[in-house]
Amino acid sequence: MIGLIRDSSTIKVDDKIVTVKGWIQDIKNLGGISFITLRDKCGTIQITLPKKKVEENIFRNLVTLTRESTVIITGETKKSDQTALGLEIVPIDVKVCSRADTPLPMGIVDKVNVEMDTRLNNRFIDIRRPDVRSIFELRSIMMKSIVDVMTRNGFVQVHTPKIVGSGAEGGATLFKIDYFGRSAYLAQSPQLYKQMLMSTGLDRVFEISPAFRAEKSNTNRHVTEFISFDGELAWIDSQKDVMSVIEIVIDHVLKEVSEKGKKQLEILGKKIKIQSPPYPVLTYSECIEIINNLGVNLKDGDDFGTKEEKIIGDYMASKGKDLYFITEYPSASKPFYIMNKDDTSYSYSFDLDFKGQEISSGGQREHRFDRLVSRMKESELDPNDFVFYTNAFKYGMPPHGGWGIGIDRLLTKMLDLQNVRDGILFPRDVSRLSP
Repeated sequence: MIGLIRDSSTIKVDDKIVTVKGWIQDIKNLGGISFITLRDKCGTIQITLPKKKVEENIFRNLVTLTRESTVIITGETKKSDQTALGLEIVPIDVKVCSRADTPLPMGIVDKVNVEMDTRLNNRFIDIRRPDVRSIFELRSIMMKSIVDVMTRNGFVQVHTPKIVGSGAEGGATLFKIDYFGRSAYLAQSPQLYKQMLMSTGLDRVFEISPAFRAEKSNTNRHVTEFISFDGELAWIDSQKDVMSVIEIVIDHVLKEVSEKGKKQLEILGKKIKIQSPPYPVLTYSECIEIINNLGVNLKDGDDFGTKEEKIIGDYMASKGKDLYFITEYPSASKPFYIMNKDDTSYSYSFDLDFKGQEISSGGQREHRFDRLVSRMKESELDPNDFVFYTNAFKYGMPPHGGWGIGIDRLLTKMLDLQNVRDGILFPRDVSRLSP
């Protein structure tokens, strides 16, 4: 009777007969004996072929295969002190599923640096590398942990349109499409829809979905399609209520990935630092002072770019903090739906930064109809284009606030990846539309 389907965590010498399925990683021919390294998602296992003990057709089929060919091998387990698993398999049956072409477009285990473009052009092979695949296994753990913690805290998962008639942020970062002869856009954010839901009695909602920004920024942190994790909650007293929820979520995510992703983190050589909430809070004005004290001349109202974010990140790192909030940005720099801080030029807004990079923006929203419309006009938006949205504010809207977290950036900073594209299966950016 044929035994186990390959699983390196459970296979034993005592299993006697096993079936393994995977890719031919390497073949060594040493005259009277040959060795094949077979790889699957669990790791590698040695297939040993003593020429005199293996049927001639099986021997010939296996040793003449190309690297990365896929096979199904059934064989006898034998004890071995020369392998990591302490065993080897001597084949008694083999099925070649697919013979790989040569040469390979890139190596799997070769100690040769491969350019990012080559990796992304051949992503189907790139992900065969255990370290790359581990990133996406950790991403899956992260996504499940988000859904779990949000559900446990009373949030309802929703899905809002990704083809819209107007943008949440407005401006030139919209992807315009032809929608049956009408102008439409790919959604920048679920912002307007999740706010509308605050008037429905769905007091806590979240969404994990694609978002699109037509930004011509070809950097290691920008892509044109990303996964956004958005939340919105009603009946808040202040933006602090929103920030507290984010702390609960991020703390849970870091702990879950650290605990349930031990194997993958070991493959990557990474260890996740758990920073206990509450996270430090800096105001925008305090950040301006920190930056200027280090010789960079910023004035009130200026945006923080990559350089300025890094300065703040280094400053907080010197205090042992990777995660921190920056609050009360100038109203002029924030979207129309963010509430103004009364009698000031600042807003009830925040960013969450992680190791010197913004991973989340949020704040308290303007729930009062008249003030919301006034803010739209100040932002040079025509309220008539947003009637579908503003109607929800005319008939009873509770105080509310929310956030958007870039899933790709969160993963990048959590694992200290060099490029946000490392954590995206098939990234889209200014120059990449394929594969």
